[in-house]
Amino acid sequence: MEKDKKLEELFLAQKPTFDDKADFMATVTRRLDAVEFVRQHQEASLRRYKLAMVAAFVVGIVSGAVTMAFVLSMPTDVPLFTLSVESSILLWVAENSRIIATTALALLMSFGIMSILSNVQDILAIRHKSIHIINNYGN
Repeated sequence: MEKDKKLEELFLAQKPTFDDKADFMATVTRRLDAVEFVRQHQEASLRRYKLAMVAAFVVGIVSGAVTMAFVLSMPTDVPLFTLSVESSILLWVAENSRIIATTALALLMSFGIMSILSNVQDILAIRHKSIHIINNYGN
């Protein structure tokens, strides 16, 4: 609330003079050009973010499919890897390597999907904020 008061006082303290219409129009035109440049830059950034998100999504789907196909194509009675040790924990890991690998892959894909959704929400927030700023500047 105090910020609004300070801004209001700042704007009320300004006493614009309109002596020369050419200078005023040149200043307004420069400012509008600057706003247009910022708007175009934000739109280009959003397009790049969207393309990056689509690329990440496609790479995630393809790599997940390839990994799942590899894990599922292996015979079920053969572990994915073997450890030449006799420790009970490492022996258990070797015997259950297929389940561990599938669980790790599922967790990794879930993390990837959550990060993609988070980035999409950030992009939408940036778009909403830029639209709000442009609308307020125009009024």
